[in-house]
Amino acid sequence: MTASLDDLPLRDDLRGLTPYGAPQAPLPVALNVNENTHPVPDAVASEILDDIAVALRDVNRYPDREFTALREAFAGYLGHGLDAAQIWAGNGSNEVLQHIMQAFGGPDRTVFGFGPTYSMYPLLAQGTGARWVAGERRDDYTITPEEAAAQVEMHDPDIVLLCRPNNPTGTPLGLDVVEAVYAASRGVVVVDEAYWEFASRDAVSALSLLEGRPRLAISRTMSKAFAFAGARVGYLAADPAFIDALRLVRLPYHLSALTQAAAVAALRNADTMLGMVDEIVQQRDRITATLEALGYRPHESWSNFVLFGGVEHPRATFQALYDRGVLVRDVGIPNHLRVTAGTEAETTAFLDALASVESAS
Repeated sequence: MTASLDDLPLRDDLRGLTPYGAPQAPLPVALNVNENTHPVPDAVASEILDDIAVALRDVNRYPDREFTALREAFAGYLGHGLDAAQIWAGNGSNEVLQHIMQAFGGPDRTVFGFGPTYSMYPLLAQGTGARWVAGERRDDYTITPEEAAAQVEMHDPDIVLLCRPNNPTGTPLGLDVVEAVYAASRGVVVVDEAYWEFASRDAVSALSLLEGRPRLAISRTMSKAFAFAGARVGYLAADPAFIDALRLVRLPYHLSALTQAAAVAALRNADTMLGMVDEIVQQRDRITATLEALGYRPHESWSNFVLFGGVEHPRATFQALYDRGVLVRDVGIPNHLRVTAGTEAETTAFLDALASVESAS
């Protein structure tokens, strides 16, 4: 007889929750989870494989626990005068964020973010026994420094998560908001720049604010711009003392030797790996323009996806696109859907499918 969760001595605060998960389906065009749909370039893939082959020769030994070469490579990629002592990494940015929750969150502590935002934030908080509190945005999903600071002061959280640009809305976030939130908080402030490489070219990263702010951390990922979602590599930059706090909670040897080798090789070829970003941004902007022409209301996006409103029946539209071989995302915002900017062919397939849904309705 198969048991259910109710039959197990689960923590009371986890009862009734459901695991995180985006729909997965074997459709020709999957544009629902903000992956980089471009494959790793062949020349880079060959170099990565060569480095993995070298690492395999010593795979009987534990990997470098401090992943020194990888941290040095991240510091070089990020610039801003960073060094390896200011870098941390994990199996995807979610693990990096989980380390932060374990070190600074936990029972009787509060994690705060401005909703709607990344759906994993409350799950990560709950998983470590912390309380999640969602602040409010304006109707266009923006936040002013004054409003942000006032909400942080009111809730007095132990951890503040600022998604920049925001997921699932794509909304930019000014550095003045980050500065105001940091000044208003007593806890740690994490700026999640998972989609930063797709932001406006004249935008300035929150990495520029690290100096003199030991409670600030900037989180990034290789899953998006680097087309490395399957490799699971996330990282952050912060004060060395902040990094030491994360060492207290990480599992020993948490990054495999193969992961480290693959990521170092990819970073060595950063220019080539990021060569696809401009094309993705072009497709994102093409989606935005066409959605407007079709009568929808796309929101400004600094990411590799577009959230669009004006969808009268989101579930029906989602299903109609699904039936036409295109998978998008219903993120639970009324009258909205979200679509990832894919290759030119994938973008065309989505736009053609949406136009046919319009003509059929």
